[in-house]
Amino acid sequence: EELDLNEVRGCTKCVLCENRTQTVFGEGDAEAKIMFIGEGPGQREDESGRPFVGRAGALLEKEIAAMGLQRSQVYIANAVKCRPPNNRTPAPTEVAACSPFLQRQIQIIRPTVIITLGGPAAKLLLDIREGITRARGKWFTYDGLMPEGPQIPVMPTFHPAYLLRSYTAENRRRVWSDLQKVMERVG
Repeated sequence: EELDLNEVRGCTKCVLCENRTQTVFGEGDAEAKIMFIGEGPGQREDESGRPFVGRAGALLEKEIAAMGLQRSQVYIANAVKCRPPNNRTPAPTEVAACSPFLQRQIQIIRPTVIITLGGPAAKLLLDIREGITRARGKWFTYDGLMPEGPQIPVMPTFHPAYLLRSYTAENRRRVWSDLQKVMERVG
């Protein structure tokens, strides 16, 4: 809360601050074992100040419930804290401006596992080049807290908004498989 109040809400490090209604810091359990990280807030998130609301948020909540958890038991954040215009992918300079905030969120939460939602979030957090179709379902490691902090296992999966656009049985099975791997890892 202190990071959000004192640094994020007044941030003007990139052009995204010019059109935001409000920042979208993140929410959930500060001691969560599982942290979900998306790309950036959309219009509904910008209006509410909460990550993953609307249709994609409702689907994410169903996924969390299928894992036997409630939204309040995980932590949900985005790579950038302000809405990119027209929900475009955040530019590298915008991500760079917000990356210290996300890194500090990860450092504070210290989750057992991170789940990235969508290709852009996986690429931003893991610095990988492969697309989400190839990356999803494979374990990666976030080592941004090294040398003081732990390495954190990361499972990339499809973004809920993608599933809403391509709601096939195969895509649902793929996401469920990814989430099952996370549940096994967390115990």
